[in-house]
Amino acid sequence: MLLDTLLNIRWQDIIDVLLNSYILFRLYILLRGTRLFRTLASIIMLLVVQRVAEALGLIITSWIMQGITALAAIIVIIVFRSEIRTVFQARGIKDIFWGLPGQNIATPVEIIAGALFEMARHRIGALVVFPARQSLEGLIHSGIPWNGKISREMLLSVFWPDNPVHDGAAVIDGNAIREVAAILPLSERSDIPTYYGTRHRAALGVSERSDALAVVVSEERGEISVAREGSIEPVDSRARLEGLLRDHSGAARSAPRHPRQARLELALAGLVSFFIVTSIWVSFSRSDVEALTTVKVPIEYVNRGSDLEILSVSDSAATLQLGGSRPLIRGLEPSQIKVRFNLATATVGPNVLTLTQEQISLPPGVVLKNIEPDEVRIQLDLLEKKRLPVQADWVGSLPQGIRMVEARVAPDFVEVVGGKSILQDMETIYTVKLPVDGIKESGKLTATLALNPASVKLAPGSSDRIEVDYFVASRGNQTPP
Repeated sequence: MLLDTLLNIRWQDIIDVLLNSYILFRLYILLRGTRLFRTLASIIMLLVVQRVAEALGLIITSWIMQGITALAAIIVIIVFRSEIRTVFQARGIKDIFWGLPGQNIATPVEIIAGALFEMARHRIGALVVFPARQSLEGLIHSGIPWNGKISREMLLSVFWPDNPVHDGAAVIDGNAIREVAAILPLSERSDIPTYYGTRHRAALGVSERSDALAVVVSEERGEISVAREGSIEPVDSRARLEGLLRDHSGAARSAPRHPRQARLELALAGLVSFFIVTSIWVSFSRSDVEALTTVKVPIEYVNRGSDLEILSVSDSAATLQLGGSRPLIRGLEPSQIKVRFNLATATVGPNVLTLTQEQISLPPGVVLKNIEPDEVRIQLDLLEKKRLPVQADWVGSLPQGIRMVEARVAPDFVEVVGGKSILQDMETIYTVKLPVDGIKESGKLTATLALNPASVKLAPGSSDRIEVDYFVASRGNQTPP
Protein backbone atom coordinates (compact mmCIF):
# COMPACT_ATOMS: atom_id res chain seq x y z
CA MET A 1 0.00 0.00 0.00
CA LEU A 2 2.92 2.35 0.72
CA LEU A 3 4.29 1.69 -2.78
CA ASP A 4 0.91 2.56 -4.30
CA THR A 5 0.83 5.78 -2.30
CA LEU A 6 4.31 6.80 -3.53
CA LEU A 7 3.48 5.90 -7.13
CA ASN A 8 0.31 8.02 -7.03
CA ILE A 9 1.95 11.07 -5.46
CA ARG A 10 0.94 14.36 -7.09
CA TRP A 11 3.05 17.44 -7.71
CA GLN A 12 0.82 19.23 -5.16
CA ASP A 13 1.87 16.66 -2.52
CA ILE A 14 5.56 17.29 -3.27
CA ILE A 15 5.10 21.04 -2.86
CA ASP A 16 3.07 20.43 0.30
CA VAL A 17 5.80 18.31 1.90
CA LEU A 18 8.66 20.63 0.89
CA LEU A 19 6.84 23.78 2.03
CA ASN A 20 5.96 22.39 5.44
CA SER A 21 9.45 20.92 5.86
CA TYR A 22 10.91 24.38 5.27
CA ILE A 23 8.45 25.94 7.72
CA LEU A 24 9.45 23.39 10.38
CA PHE A 25 13.14 24.04 9.63
CA ARG A 26 12.62 27.81 10.00
CA LEU A 27 10.88 27.28 13.35
CA TYR A 28 13.93 25.33 14.50
CA ILE A 29 16.22 28.18 13.40
CA LEU A 30 14.08 30.78 15.19
CA LEU A 31 13.42 28.90 18.43
CA ARG A 32 16.42 26.65 19.07
CA GLY A 33 18.07 27.22 22.42
CA THR A 34 14.95 28.79 23.93
CA ARG A 35 12.67 27.38 26.61
CA LEU A 36 9.85 27.39 24.10
CA PHE A 37 11.80 25.09 21.76
CA ARG A 38 12.42 22.56 24.53
CA THR A 39 8.73 22.64 25.45
CA LEU A 40 7.63 22.12 21.86
CA ALA A 41 10.07 19.21 21.52
CA SER A 42 8.43 17.62 24.56
CA ILE A 43 4.98 18.05 23.00
CA ILE A 44 6.21 16.40 19.80
CA MET A 45 7.45 13.45 21.86
CA LEU A 46 3.97 13.21 23.42
CA LEU A 47 2.48 13.10 19.93
CA VAL A 48 4.86 10.29 18.96
CA VAL A 49 3.87 8.33 22.07
CA GLN A 50 0.19 8.90 21.26
CA ARG A 51 0.63 7.61 17.70
CA VAL A 52 2.54 4.55 18.90
CA ALA A 53 -0.15 3.82 21.51
CA GLU A 54 -2.83 4.14 18.83
CA ALA A 55 -0.95 1.77 16.52
CA LEU A 56 -0.61 -0.79 19.33
CA GLY A 57 -4.29 -0.55 20.16
CA LEU A 58 -3.76 1.02 23.59
CA ILE A 59 -7.03 2.93 23.58
CA ILE A 60 -6.86 4.47 27.08
CA THR A 61 -3.20 5.45 26.75
CA SER A 62 -3.82 6.98 23.33
CA TRP A 63 -6.82 8.92 24.65
CA ILE A 64 -4.86 10.22 27.67
CA MET A 65 -1.87 11.24 25.53
CA GLN A 66 -4.17 13.04 23.11
CA GLY A 67 -5.77 15.01 25.97
CA ILE A 68 -2.39 15.87 27.52
CA THR A 69 -1.05 17.04 24.16
CA ALA A 70 -4.06 19.31 23.57
CA LEU A 71 -3.77 20.74 27.09
CA ALA A 72 -0.02 21.27 26.68
CA ALA A 73 -0.55 23.18 23.44
CA ILE A 74 -2.95 25.55 25.21
CA ILE A 75 -0.52 26.01 28.11
CA VAL A 76 2.31 26.84 25.68
CA ILE A 77 0.23 29.57 24.06
CA ILE A 78 -0.64 31.09 27.46
CA VAL A 79 2.72 30.75 29.24
CA PHE A 80 5.00 31.59 26.30
CA ARG A 81 2.86 34.20 24.58
CA SER A 82 5.40 36.94 25.31
CA GLU A 83 8.30 34.85 24.04
CA ILE A 84 6.37 33.88 20.91
CA ARG A 85 5.55 37.53 20.26
CA THR A 86 9.09 38.75 20.74
CA VAL A 87 10.54 36.04 18.49
CA PHE A 88 8.65 37.49 15.53
CA GLN A 89 8.62 41.16 16.57
CA ALA A 90 12.34 41.38 17.13
CA ARG A 91 13.34 39.66 13.91
CA GLY A 92 13.33 41.12 10.46
CA ILE A 93 11.59 39.51 7.51
CA LYS A 94 14.89 38.12 6.24
CA ASP A 95 15.66 36.43 9.58
CA ILE A 96 12.20 34.86 9.76
CA PHE A 97 12.02 33.43 6.23
CA TRP A 98 15.53 32.78 4.98
CA GLY A 99 18.29 34.10 7.27
CA LEU A 100 20.78 31.64 8.74
CA PRO A 101 22.46 31.99 12.14
CA GLY A 102 26.06 33.11 12.15
CA GLN A 103 28.95 31.65 14.08
CA ASN A 104 28.97 32.46 17.80
CA ILE A 105 31.92 34.53 19.02
CA ALA A 106 32.87 34.49 22.69
CA THR A 107 32.18 37.69 24.60
CA PRO A 108 35.04 38.92 26.87
CA VAL A 109 32.85 39.10 29.98
CA GLU A 110 35.76 39.80 32.35
CA ILE A 111 36.77 42.95 30.47
CA ILE A 112 33.15 44.15 30.24
CA ALA A 113 32.37 43.48 33.91
CA GLY A 114 35.58 45.20 35.03
CA ALA A 115 34.88 48.28 32.90
CA LEU A 116 31.26 48.55 34.11
CA PHE A 117 32.23 48.34 37.81
CA GLU A 118 34.93 50.93 37.24
CA MET A 119 32.29 53.25 35.73
CA ALA A 120 30.05 52.56 38.73
CA ARG A 121 32.86 53.65 41.13
CA HIS A 122 33.31 56.90 39.20
CA ARG A 123 29.51 57.48 38.87
CA ILE A 124 29.63 57.31 35.06
CA GLY A 125 26.21 56.40 33.67
CA ALA A 126 26.07 53.61 31.06
CA LEU A 127 23.60 51.36 29.25
CA VAL A 128 24.89 48.24 27.48
CA VAL A 129 22.71 45.78 25.53
CA PHE A 130 23.68 42.18 24.75
CA PRO A 131 21.50 40.63 22.01
CA ALA A 132 20.79 36.92 22.16
CA ARG A 133 19.07 34.83 19.48
CA GLN A 134 16.52 37.44 18.47
CA SER A 135 17.50 40.34 16.24
CA LEU A 136 17.11 43.87 17.63
CA GLU A 137 16.37 45.27 14.19
CA GLY A 138 13.23 47.37 14.47
CA LEU A 139 13.61 47.87 18.24
CA ILE A 140 16.60 50.20 18.39
CA HIS A 141 16.78 53.50 16.55
CA SER A 142 19.33 56.18 15.65
CA GLY A 143 22.28 53.96 16.50
CA ILE A 144 25.69 54.88 15.13
CA PRO A 145 27.67 51.94 13.66
CA TRP A 146 30.88 51.40 15.66
CA ASN A 147 32.20 47.85 15.14
CA GLY A 148 35.10 48.36 17.52
CA LYS A 149 36.78 45.52 19.34
CA ILE A 150 35.97 45.46 23.05
CA SER A 151 38.54 46.79 25.50
CA ARG A 152 38.39 48.51 28.88
CA GLU A 153 39.50 51.81 27.37
CA MET A 154 36.97 51.54 24.53
CA LEU A 155 34.02 51.08 26.91
CA LEU A 156 35.15 53.92 29.19
CA SER A 157 35.58 56.28 26.24
CA VAL A 158 32.12 55.52 24.83
CA PHE A 159 30.35 56.50 28.08
CA TRP A 160 32.72 59.29 29.15
CA PRO A 161 30.52 62.31 29.98
CA ASP A 162 32.22 64.54 27.39
CA ASN A 163 31.59 62.02 24.59
CA PRO A 164 28.60 63.06 22.37
CA VAL A 165 27.33 59.44 22.26
CA HIS A 166 27.44 58.74 26.02
CA ASP A 167 23.67 59.16 26.60
CA GLY A 168 22.60 56.33 24.28
CA ALA A 169 22.97 52.58 24.59
CA ALA A 170 25.92 50.54 23.34
CA VAL A 171 25.10 47.24 21.61
CA ILE A 172 27.70 44.49 22.19
CA ASP A 173 27.61 41.41 19.98
CA GLY A 174 30.34 38.84 20.46
CA ASN A 175 33.66 40.61 21.02
CA ALA A 176 32.76 43.93 19.39
CA ILE A 177 30.71 47.05 20.08
CA ARG A 178 28.36 47.11 17.09
CA GLU A 179 26.47 50.35 17.75
CA VAL A 180 26.56 53.32 20.11
CA ALA A 181 24.09 56.10 20.92
CA ALA A 182 21.21 53.68 20.28
CA ILE A 183 17.71 54.65 21.43
CA LEU A 184 15.74 51.81 23.04
CA PRO A 185 11.97 51.43 23.61
CA LEU A 186 10.91 52.49 27.11
CA SER A 187 8.95 50.21 29.40
CA GLU A 188 5.40 51.33 30.14
CA ARG A 189 5.12 49.50 33.45
CA SER A 190 3.73 51.46 36.38
CA ASP A 191 5.38 49.40 39.14
CA ILE A 192 8.95 50.55 38.44
CA PRO A 193 10.62 52.22 41.47
CA THR A 194 10.65 56.02 41.24
CA TYR A 195 14.42 56.23 41.64
CA TYR A 196 14.89 54.34 38.36
CA GLY A 197 15.58 56.74 35.51
CA THR A 198 15.30 56.66 31.74
CA ARG A 199 18.19 54.21 31.32
CA HIS A 200 16.46 51.68 33.57
CA ARG A 201 13.17 52.06 31.69
CA ALA A 202 15.00 51.58 28.40
CA ALA A 203 16.75 48.45 29.72
CA LEU A 204 13.41 47.01 30.86
CA GLY A 205 11.76 47.95 27.55
CA VAL A 206 14.28 46.09 25.39
CA SER A 207 14.16 43.04 27.72
CA GLU A 208 10.36 42.95 27.49
CA ARG A 209 10.36 42.97 23.69
CA SER A 210 13.30 40.63 23.04
CA ASP A 211 15.55 38.05 24.68
CA ALA A 212 18.38 40.59 25.02
CA LEU A 213 20.10 41.31 28.33
CA ALA A 214 20.73 44.95 29.33
CA VAL A 215 23.14 46.28 31.97
CA VAL A 216 22.59 49.72 33.52
CA VAL A 217 25.12 51.78 35.47
CA SER A 218 23.43 54.49 37.56
CA GLU A 219 25.41 57.73 37.69
CA GLU A 220 23.36 58.99 40.70
CA ARG A 221 23.82 55.94 42.96
CA GLY A 222 26.80 54.18 41.38
CA GLU A 223 24.82 50.92 41.21
CA ILE A 224 24.70 48.26 38.49
CA SER A 225 21.42 46.59 37.48
CA VAL A 226 20.67 43.83 34.98
CA ALA A 227 17.40 43.63 33.01
CA ARG A 228 16.35 40.37 31.36
CA GLU A 229 13.05 38.70 30.47
CA GLY A 230 11.08 41.78 31.52
CA SER A 231 12.53 42.06 35.05
CA ILE A 232 15.39 44.07 36.55
CA GLU A 233 17.63 43.26 39.51
CA PRO A 234 20.65 44.92 41.15
CA VAL A 235 24.07 43.26 40.91
CA ASP A 236 26.40 43.72 43.88
CA SER A 237 29.55 41.89 42.76
CA ARG A 238 31.71 41.62 39.70
CA ALA A 239 31.62 37.80 39.88
CA ARG A 240 27.83 37.83 39.81
CA LEU A 241 27.82 40.08 36.73
CA GLU A 242 30.36 37.89 34.96
CA GLY A 243 28.20 34.83 35.65
CA LEU A 244 25.09 36.50 34.24
CA LEU A 245 26.96 37.56 31.12
CA ARG A 246 28.40 34.07 30.63
CA ASP A 247 24.98 32.45 31.01
CA HIS A 248 23.51 34.90 28.54
CA SER A 249 26.22 34.52 25.90
CA GLY A 250 26.42 30.73 26.31
CA ALA A 251 30.15 30.77 27.03
CA ALA A 252 29.68 28.72 30.21
CA ARG A 253 27.70 26.02 28.39
CA SER A 254 29.72 25.39 25.24
CA ALA A 255 32.63 26.68 23.27
CA PRO A 256 32.09 28.32 19.87
CA ARG A 257 31.38 25.70 17.24
CA HIS A 258 33.43 25.12 14.15
CA PRO A 259 31.73 26.31 10.93
CA ARG A 260 31.61 22.72 9.68
CA GLN A 261 29.76 21.65 12.83
CA ALA A 262 27.26 24.47 12.35
CA ARG A 263 26.61 23.48 8.73
CA LEU A 264 26.25 19.83 9.76
CA GLU A 265 23.72 20.80 12.43
CA LEU A 266 21.64 22.80 9.94
CA ALA A 267 21.76 20.00 7.36
CA LEU A 268 20.68 17.48 10.00
CA ALA A 269 17.86 19.78 11.12
CA GLY A 270 16.66 20.08 7.51
CA LEU A 271 16.69 16.30 7.03
CA VAL A 272 14.84 15.73 10.31
CA SER A 273 12.23 18.33 9.33
CA PHE A 274 11.74 16.63 5.96
CA PHE A 275 11.49 13.20 7.62
CA ILE A 276 8.90 14.40 10.15
CA VAL A 277 6.68 16.08 7.54
CA THR A 278 7.00 13.11 5.16
CA SER A 279 6.03 10.74 7.98
CA ILE A 280 2.98 12.85 8.76
CA TRP A 281 1.99 12.89 5.07
CA VAL A 282 2.39 9.10 4.78
CA SER A 283 0.45 8.67 8.03
CA PHE A 284 -2.43 10.64 6.59
CA SER A 285 -2.19 8.90 3.21
CA ARG A 286 -2.29 5.37 4.56
CA SER A 287 -3.73 4.09 7.80
CA ASP A 288 -4.63 0.74 9.31
CA VAL A 289 -8.16 2.02 9.97
CA GLU A 290 -10.03 2.15 6.66
CA ALA A 291 -13.13 4.28 6.17
CA LEU A 292 -15.70 4.24 3.37
CA THR A 293 -17.71 7.04 1.83
CA THR A 294 -20.00 7.58 -1.14
CA VAL A 295 -19.84 10.71 -3.27
CA LYS A 296 -21.77 11.85 -6.33
CA VAL A 297 -19.55 13.56 -8.89
CA PRO A 298 -20.62 15.33 -12.13
CA ILE A 299 -19.39 13.68 -15.34
CA GLU A 300 -17.28 15.98 -17.51
CA TYR A 301 -16.88 15.56 -21.28
CA VAL A 302 -13.63 16.88 -22.76
CA ASN A 303 -12.04 17.12 -26.21
CA ARG A 304 -15.37 17.21 -28.02
CA GLY A 305 -14.99 18.24 -31.64
CA SER A 306 -15.98 21.81 -32.42
CA ASP A 307 -18.44 20.53 -35.08
CA LEU A 308 -20.20 18.12 -32.66
CA GLU A 309 -23.15 18.70 -30.37
CA ILE A 310 -24.15 16.62 -27.33
CA LEU A 311 -27.82 15.85 -27.79
CA SER A 312 -28.41 13.64 -24.77
CA VAL A 313 -26.65 11.63 -22.06
CA SER A 314 -28.04 8.77 -20.01
CA ASP A 315 -26.37 9.99 -16.79
CA SER A 316 -24.99 13.40 -15.80
CA ALA A 317 -23.27 12.21 -12.59
CA ALA A 318 -21.52 9.12 -11.27
CA THR A 319 -21.86 7.68 -7.78
CA LEU A 320 -18.50 6.50 -6.42
CA GLN A 321 -17.84 4.40 -3.34
CA LEU A 322 -14.38 5.29 -2.01
CA GLY A 323 -12.16 3.85 0.68
CA GLY A 324 -9.03 5.03 2.49
CA SER A 325 -7.58 6.08 5.80
CA ARG A 326 -9.95 7.81 8.18
CA PRO A 327 -8.13 11.19 8.13
CA LEU A 328 -8.08 11.18 4.31
CA ILE A 329 -11.75 10.26 3.96
CA ARG A 330 -12.74 12.77 6.62
CA GLY A 331 -10.99 15.61 4.79
CA LEU A 332 -12.08 14.50 1.30
CA GLU A 333 -13.87 17.15 -0.77
CA PRO A 334 -15.95 16.35 -3.91
CA SER A 335 -13.94 19.01 -5.78
CA GLN A 336 -10.83 16.79 -5.42
CA ILE A 337 -12.49 14.05 -7.51
CA LYS A 338 -12.88 14.28 -11.28
CA VAL A 339 -14.79 12.00 -13.66
CA ARG A 340 -13.91 12.81 -17.26
CA PHE A 341 -14.68 11.18 -20.61
CA ASN A 342 -12.46 11.92 -23.59
CA LEU A 343 -14.68 12.41 -26.66
CA ALA A 344 -11.78 12.74 -29.11
CA THR A 345 -12.69 9.37 -30.73
CA ALA A 346 -16.47 9.66 -30.34
CA THR A 347 -18.56 9.52 -33.52
CA VAL A 348 -21.83 11.02 -34.70
CA GLY A 349 -24.81 9.10 -33.33
CA PRO A 350 -25.10 6.93 -30.20
CA ASN A 351 -21.92 6.15 -28.21
CA VAL A 352 -21.56 3.78 -25.25
CA LEU A 353 -18.78 4.82 -22.88
CA THR A 354 -17.52 2.46 -20.17
CA LEU A 355 -16.77 4.06 -16.81
CA THR A 356 -13.45 2.70 -15.47
CA GLN A 357 -10.61 3.77 -13.18
CA GLU A 358 -8.96 5.55 -16.12
CA GLN A 359 -11.75 8.12 -16.29
CA ILE A 360 -11.57 8.90 -12.54
CA SER A 361 -8.99 11.13 -10.82
CA LEU A 362 -8.63 10.52 -7.06
CA PRO A 363 -6.29 11.94 -4.37
CA PRO A 364 -3.37 9.66 -3.35
CA GLY A 365 -4.36 7.04 -0.80
CA VAL A 366 -8.05 7.02 -1.81
CA VAL A 367 -9.18 3.73 -3.41
CA LEU A 368 -12.15 3.27 -5.74
CA LYS A 369 -14.47 0.50 -4.49
CA ASN A 370 -17.48 0.74 -6.77
CA ILE A 371 -18.91 2.81 -9.66
CA GLU A 372 -22.51 3.44 -10.62
CA PRO A 373 -23.40 3.43 -13.45
CA ASP A 374 -20.72 1.35 -15.13
CA GLU A 375 -21.46 2.81 -18.57
CA VAL A 376 -22.89 6.01 -20.06
CA ARG A 377 -24.82 6.40 -23.33
CA ILE A 378 -24.26 9.66 -25.15
CA GLN A 379 -25.82 10.91 -28.39
CA LEU A 380 -23.71 13.17 -30.62
CA ASP A 381 -24.73 15.07 -33.72
CA LEU A 382 -23.10 17.33 -36.31
CA LEU A 383 -23.64 21.04 -35.88
CA GLU A 384 -25.35 22.86 -38.76
CA LYS A 385 -26.77 26.27 -39.54
CA LYS A 386 -30.25 26.77 -40.94
CA ARG A 387 -32.28 29.82 -41.96
CA LEU A 388 -35.82 29.58 -40.65
CA PRO A 389 -38.90 31.81 -41.03
CA VAL A 390 -40.25 33.45 -37.87
CA GLN A 391 -43.89 33.20 -36.90
CA ALA A 392 -45.79 34.71 -33.99
CA ASP A 393 -47.37 32.12 -31.69
CA TRP A 394 -50.79 33.51 -30.72
CA VAL A 395 -52.78 31.91 -27.89
CA GLY A 396 -56.16 32.65 -26.38
CA SER A 397 -59.33 34.13 -27.89
CA LEU A 398 -59.98 37.60 -29.28
CA PRO A 399 -62.87 39.55 -27.81
CA GLN A 400 -66.26 38.91 -29.45
CA GLY A 401 -66.65 40.76 -32.74
CA ILE A 402 -62.86 41.21 -33.22
CA ARG A 403 -60.74 39.22 -35.62
CA MET A 404 -57.01 39.14 -36.48
CA VAL A 405 -56.57 40.39 -40.02
CA GLU A 406 -52.76 40.29 -40.35
CA ALA A 407 -49.53 39.99 -38.31
CA ARG A 408 -46.11 40.99 -39.55
CA VAL A 409 -42.80 40.10 -37.84
CA ALA A 410 -39.40 41.72 -38.22
CA PRO A 411 -37.03 40.14 -38.85
CA ASP A 412 -39.04 37.53 -40.69
CA PHE A 413 -36.07 35.09 -40.94
CA VAL A 414 -33.35 34.12 -38.41
CA GLU A 415 -30.36 31.79 -38.58
CA VAL A 416 -30.00 29.07 -35.94
CA VAL A 417 -27.32 26.51 -35.05
CA GLY A 418 -28.03 23.00 -33.83
CA GLY A 419 -27.69 19.30 -34.44
CA LYS A 420 -28.32 18.12 -37.97
CA SER A 421 -30.98 15.60 -36.99
CA ILE A 422 -32.91 18.26 -35.08
CA LEU A 423 -32.70 21.04 -37.67
CA GLN A 424 -33.82 18.84 -40.54
CA ASP A 425 -37.29 18.55 -38.98
CA MET A 426 -37.60 22.26 -38.15
CA GLU A 427 -39.40 24.37 -40.74
CA THR A 428 -40.44 27.38 -38.64
CA ILE A 429 -39.28 29.03 -35.45
CA TYR A 430 -41.91 30.59 -33.24
CA THR A 431 -41.93 33.41 -30.77
CA VAL A 432 -42.90 32.85 -27.16
CA LYS A 433 -46.66 32.54 -26.73
CA LEU A 434 -48.47 35.86 -27.26
CA PRO A 435 -51.91 36.14 -25.60
CA VAL A 436 -54.63 37.84 -27.68
CA ASP A 437 -57.10 38.24 -24.85
CA GLY A 438 -57.96 41.89 -24.44
CA ILE A 439 -56.70 43.01 -27.87
CA LYS A 440 -59.33 45.43 -29.25
CA GLU A 441 -57.27 47.44 -31.71
CA SER A 442 -54.21 47.14 -33.90
CA GLY A 443 -50.82 47.63 -32.26
CA LYS A 444 -47.18 46.62 -31.93
CA LEU A 445 -45.26 44.49 -29.40
CA THR A 446 -41.83 43.00 -28.87
CA ALA A 447 -41.38 39.27 -28.29
CA THR A 448 -38.52 36.79 -27.90
CA LEU A 449 -37.96 33.55 -29.74
CA ALA A 450 -38.83 30.21 -28.19
CA LEU A 451 -35.76 28.07 -28.90
CA ASN A 452 -36.94 24.49 -28.62
CA PRO A 453 -35.18 22.20 -27.96
CA ALA A 454 -32.68 24.05 -25.75
CA SER A 455 -29.72 22.70 -27.75
CA VAL A 456 -30.76 24.93 -30.66
CA LYS A 457 -29.03 28.31 -30.49
CA LEU A 458 -29.18 31.51 -32.49
CA ALA A 459 -26.29 31.93 -34.89
CA PRO A 460 -23.87 34.77 -34.10
CA GLY A 461 -25.29 38.08 -35.30
CA SER A 462 -28.96 37.02 -35.02
CA SER A 463 -31.21 38.75 -32.52
CA ASP A 464 -33.88 37.03 -30.45
CA ARG A 465 -35.90 40.26 -30.22
CA ILE A 466 -38.80 40.14 -32.67
CA GLU A 467 -41.01 43.12 -33.49
CA VAL A 468 -44.64 42.07 -34.13
CA ASP A 469 -47.12 44.42 -35.89
CA TYR A 470 -50.65 43.11 -35.68
CA PHE A 471 -53.85 44.38 -37.31
CA VAL A 472 -57.36 43.61 -36.09
CA ALA A 473 -60.77 44.60 -37.41
CA SER A 474 -64.40 44.10 -36.62
CA ARG A 475 -65.94 41.01 -38.21
CA GLY A 476 -67.81 43.15 -40.75
CA ASN A 477 -64.60 44.78 -42.03
CA GLN A 478 -62.46 42.84 -44.52
CA THR A 479 -59.40 45.12 -44.75
CA PRO A 480 -56.80 46.13 -42.21
CA PRO A 481 -57.45 49.50 -40.61
